[in-house]
Amino acid sequence: MDILSNLIGIFLHLDKILGEIITQYGTLTYIILFVVIFCETGLVVTPFLPGDSLIFAAGTFAAMGRMNPWILFILLIIAAVGGDAVNYSIGHKIGPRAYSGDIKLIKKEYIDRTHVFFEKHGGKTIFLARFVPIVRTFAPFVAGVGEMSYAYFFRYNIIGGISWVTVFLALGYFFGTLPIVQNNFELVIIAIVLISLIPMIIEWLKARRE
Repeated sequence: MDILSNLIGIFLHLDKILGEIITQYGTLTYIILFVVIFCETGLVVTPFLPGDSLIFAAGTFAAMGRMNPWILFILLIIAAVGGDAVNYSIGHKIGPRAYSGDIKLIKKEYIDRTHVFFEKHGGKTIFLARFVPIVRTFAPFVAGVGEMSYAYFFRYNIIGGISWVTVFLALGYFFGTLPIVQNNFELVIIAIVLISLIPMIIEWLKARRE
């Protein structure tokens, strides 16, 4: 319960936490952001890391002049695309064993949920999943398990990675410094998370009804 509370606290106060990291570590913050985004998309065991909200917060600090938006743009795209590529490779290597439930670090319910998403949207899942927490982490893994053609996967990976980073970085850059956003940053982060969860909730409701 304490771990969950800490995670929620981190999500809701990303602006303050990121501000402190920038103050303390300076340019090393770029590497920290790169690692977090890479792990959130590239390691199937870390779906709990912040993605959308972290990129939004980074865009806000870029607008304040505390980070370079172009360096952020390039690094985060490399992290997002590279993370998905690694995740695909891990899934391809593990194969069908991922569905057995024997690999304890991998939650089978998330695998099943992502599989339903694939059934609905096919290859476009790689693109669409970028905007859905948890599914974003498991989609490339499931693509690798299912032996999707890498060329086909890579195309959607590139388009999805660029689109995801561009959307949330731009939102943070152009709207993050508005007083109403600054004064209600926690509510904005909650809104981002809830909006991102809508596609997954819709798919869950459909699956439950069927």
